[in-house]
Amino acid sequence: LHVDDDPEFARMTADLLEERHERLCVRTEPDPETVPDEERLADVDCILSDYDMPRMDGLELLQAVRKMNVDCPFILYTGKGSEEIASEAISDGVTDYLQKASGRDHYVLLGNRIRNAVSEYRKHRALRESEERYRALVEGSPNAVCIVKRGEIVYANRRFVDLLDADDRS
Repeated sequence: LHVDDDPEFARMTADLLEERHERLCVRTEPDPETVPDEERLADVDCILSDYDMPRMDGLELLQAVRKMNVDCPFILYTGKGSEEIASEAISDGVTDYLQKASGRDHYVLLGNRIRNAVSEYRKHRALRESEERYRALVEGSPNAVCIVKRGEIVYANRRFVDLLDADDRS
């Protein structure tokens, strides 16, 4: 999702990204205030946002999206960059920060940054989901399960603790 209050620039960027990276599908949105919406963000893999927009800047948009527990990559893409904005963006948790530029190489770079950010996000999400499934399976298992490392129990599920009639704190 490319959020930019200049619809012509947003459409041009979307077209150039899709042309140079066939696997990218870019939707544009000129009004950042409409973005923090569960339905609108349901299928978004990455948000590419301008910084300087009326009523809500890119960092305010980032904060609004994160308050919704949306953790997809967020790339601040700005024409009015400064070290101060970059520093604040990094502190606020943007995935990447890139200044707008022209030329074929720029859109190749931007597309690569988007693809890399999405790839990393998907890897971390898959790992987190795998860990959650594993934890649910082990913790909810009717079987006693424990993990021993170097002769010390480092994990025991409830069934194991109950079986030994042991105290959780020991």
